[in-house]
Amino acid sequence: MTIRLLPPQLINQIAAGEVVERPASVVKELVENSFDADANLVEVDIEMGGLRLIRIRDDGIGMEQGELPLALSRHATSKIASLDDLERVSSMGFRGEALPSISSVARLALTSRTQGSNNAWRILADGTENGYEILPASHPCGTCVEVRDLFYNTPARRKFLRSEKTEFSHIETLLKRMALSRFGTGFVLRHNQRDVLNLKPATDQTEREGRVALLCGGTFLDSALAVDFESSGLRLSGWVGLPTFSRSQADMQFFYVNGRLVRDKLVTHAVRQAYQDVMYHGRQPVYVLYLALDPAMVDVNAHPAKLEVRFRDSRLVHDFLFRALHRAIADDRPTSSVTASSFPGEMPNLPTPERPGPAYSGRLGSMAHAPRQTNLPLQIRETLLTLNELYTPTSSNPASSSHQNETSHPPLGFAIAHLHNIYILAETATSLILVDAHAAHERVTYEKMKRQQQSGGVASQPLLLPVSVKLSEREADLIEEFAPSFSSMGMDLTRAGPDTVLVRSMPALLGSVDAEKLLRDTLADLNLHGRSPRLEQAVNTVLATMACHGSVRAHRKLTIPEMNALLREMETTENSGQCNHGRPTWVELSGKDLDRFFLRGQ
Repeated sequence: MTIRLLPPQLINQIAAGEVVERPASVVKELVENSFDADANLVEVDIEMGGLRLIRIRDDGIGMEQGELPLALSRHATSKIASLDDLERVSSMGFRGEALPSISSVARLALTSRTQGSNNAWRILADGTENGYEILPASHPCGTCVEVRDLFYNTPARRKFLRSEKTEFSHIETLLKRMALSRFGTGFVLRHNQRDVLNLKPATDQTEREGRVALLCGGTFLDSALAVDFESSGLRLSGWVGLPTFSRSQADMQFFYVNGRLVRDKLVTHAVRQAYQDVMYHGRQPVYVLYLALDPAMVDVNAHPAKLEVRFRDSRLVHDFLFRALHRAIADDRPTSSVTASSFPGEMPNLPTPERPGPAYSGRLGSMAHAPRQTNLPLQIRETLLTLNELYTPTSSNPASSSHQNETSHPPLGFAIAHLHNIYILAETATSLILVDAHAAHERVTYEKMKRQQQSGGVASQPLLLPVSVKLSEREADLIEEFAPSFSSMGMDLTRAGPDTVLVRSMPALLGSVDAEKLLRDTLADLNLHGRSPRLEQAVNTVLATMACHGSVRAHRKLTIPEMNALLREMETTENSGQCNHGRPTWVELSGKDLDRFFLRGQ
């Protein structure tokens, strides 16, 4: 077979197969070029879902006349000049493939003007990379790229596209996600000459939050925690949804690395681990997060469409993300300014972002096989009596009656009644609080047990006969590297050869768990992510079950002191907003909510 050089257009079409998947891919590449040109406004015009026309116009720095042919040549870029530049890429584009790849499968026109130039210059391209004619044109400072008849010369690619509505939906979703990465840039999106999106530049925090609310829905910010965490040269900022505000699918997860929207398995794993102890099973967290780090610490050249990145110290990044998010979620406790963020989000039988409602309408599951209820182990008798004196208003106790004053109300208020022997009704200065007593006490008990377990270490139980496990040499090396971690969780491991490990003891709480399977699963996590929560999760699962069976049951009547003691415990307990299964533990009904129920003021 004869070896021959491929023609330029075919080379570009091959490259286009990686870069240009659908019209939204074209929009992504061209808008990223506008970002690199320091544009303050990006206008996107779409016709027929992008098949007939994609026009991207910006007010960036523009290009000189002589640069236009270079911009349409492969591997021509102003972003990098050496390997050192490639290892510290801070721009969105850097390969110099987008424009020639797009022009090889569409009819492309490029018009640009720099500041101070008398006129703009226009060039047409067909993917051949030669014979360009540059003509003067009328255009303001900035650049305009018109892409017409996408895939007109590659019909096999065109037939894989979806309907006009579907393709435009991909473009709209993409532009909204990109708008979340550039608050200082304005965006206009039109489809078939109809305005769809018009975002002004967001210059302060209020305007940024307004853009987030517009693009993600107003209920997102009402049910989200602000995050701003910095350590080891990394900074994480943005918003994460409360565990009770979740989705059935991962359609509201936006993560940006140095301003670049990415989908990364390491990031997804770290976020999932941060939520694993508080998220309702089968649900997906929602977040808009921004990770900033030294460009040298991340390789953005790991995916043809630049949708994935590779961190040079993946373990550091994973642990940083996990610690930051875990801390933010755990630190969310009731405060004196309880807000609507306490409302649950989209969960089965609950109000959802698409279907808002005033309060939680779920119920406790079956308790038919639960052990007999024991007394509520919250405070000793003397403390309960003291709480009763402090929190029960009497005519002879001025201090207790003063709790009616707004400033003296604790965050979750004071207990009034135990409704149906299930829900605690409490009153604050401005609202009513409903608490699922079992769910709340389950979380309080669980967190106590975890703290006790961590402070005293995980009890270890020797195996009658050591379990011999054959591993790869790399996995056996991990055993030695993470020996302190295994030991702290009650797992005693001894290396008996290059590829053999003996399991001599296991956490006592786990009973007859499959030691070999747990070890292999843990090593798989360590090898992939540099961290494994499996041992900790296995122990916590047992603790959660014990906490569930040891907590106050539905239909057991609680006294006022017991209820107030539980409310005070909730106010100082991590993750008290949801039980061990991810269900909400309390909701608030504000005065405005009550007025709305009865049409007061209308």
